[in-house]
Amino acid sequence: MPQTPLELYFPLLVQALLGTVIAIALVGGSYLLGKKLKNKVKDSPYECGMVPTGSAKESFSVKFYLVAMLFILFDVEAVFLYPWVVVFRELRMIALIEMGIFVVLILSGFFYIWKKGVLDWSKAPSPRTVPGRVATLEEVGPRR
Repeated sequence: MPQTPLELYFPLLVQALLGTVIAIALVGGSYLLGKKLKNKVKDSPYECGMVPTGSAKESFSVKFYLVAMLFILFDVEAVFLYPWVVVFRELRMIALIEMGIFVVLILSGFFYIWKKGVLDWSKAPSPRTVPGRVATLEEVGPRR
């Protein structure tokens, strides 16, 4: 049984060092052994095997960024479940109550954004959000 802090954290240090050495070896090996060809095809952006069309400066819908941020938020919150599972038997009923409150809060946030329609991608974009298109007065409606 390890007694000192060095003995406790030595396996973790070895694993981190080994991972770093392997990563550096793989990247360095590909740099040293790989072909270094410079031409127009290699320097062009790759878009799933298709010839790139249009400008790279097109704007994305705000929904894309919103859904990406929500995914990160809920993904990070799901990570908090793992430590709870590890110590669940030691904490007993109080841990179950605390995690129940945590899950209810997370689900209430999820149902709120669901109700607001943030996750609905099937809605047609409004005339104001289509790039390069000017909406008519009938489409926009009167100012409020």
